[in-house]
Amino acid sequence: MSRHATSLRPLFGLGRALLASLAVGTLVAACAGNPAALSDIRYDLGPIEAQPAPPSLPPLKVLEVSAPATLDSDGILYRIGNAQRESRYANSRWSMSPARLLTSRLRTSLSARATVLSGGDAVPAPMLKVELTQFEQVFDNSESSSGVLAARATLMQGGKVIAQRSFIARAPASSQDAAGGAAALRAASDDFAGQIGAWLSVQAFAGTP
Repeated sequence: MSRHATSLRPLFGLGRALLASLAVGTLVAACAGNPAALSDIRYDLGPIEAQPAPPSLPPLKVLEVSAPATLDSDGILYRIGNAQRESRYANSRWSMSPARLLTSRLRTSLSARATVLSGGDAVPAPMLKVELTQFEQVFDNSESSSGVLAARATLMQGGKVIAQRSFIARAPASSQDAAGGAAALRAASDDFAGQIGAWLSVQAFAGTP
């Protein structure tokens, strides 16, 4: 047997163990309740927890978050280790696409420190554009996973880019299933929104009345 085949054994073993664990968890849940009710579970990001009053910002246009096709559907994605293939839970979904969920989260979070406008508003104001590139539950092994969010933010004013930065937010999952993944991604989304707010507060436009 080649060294390459031997090196793949741990990854395949992890994949089989994790998939078996997910299958058993689904079976137990179905036996414990109504299978029909458990066949289409919907998750959202929940309410935002109260935070200390942040520094105020001038009015800001927050555009709809853009995302690739895989993140423009309601599937809850997960990935095993560093595998190049992502999968989605069969019986659990988001209430709307991750891009739309994050748009709502950002606008709600930033509204605590600024007047948040949409891209269509005629008021001249700085414009925030966010491109979501990752929003998934990543398994390190069958007993550990995290919700991982990656995105790039661009701040524009007067048609010119005045700042741009890539962000990554990660939060541990309390359970190795869709519910744990959804809760971890909620925490990662709140972390991301906080990072965005802190980043905006140090930009030159932040001192504009």
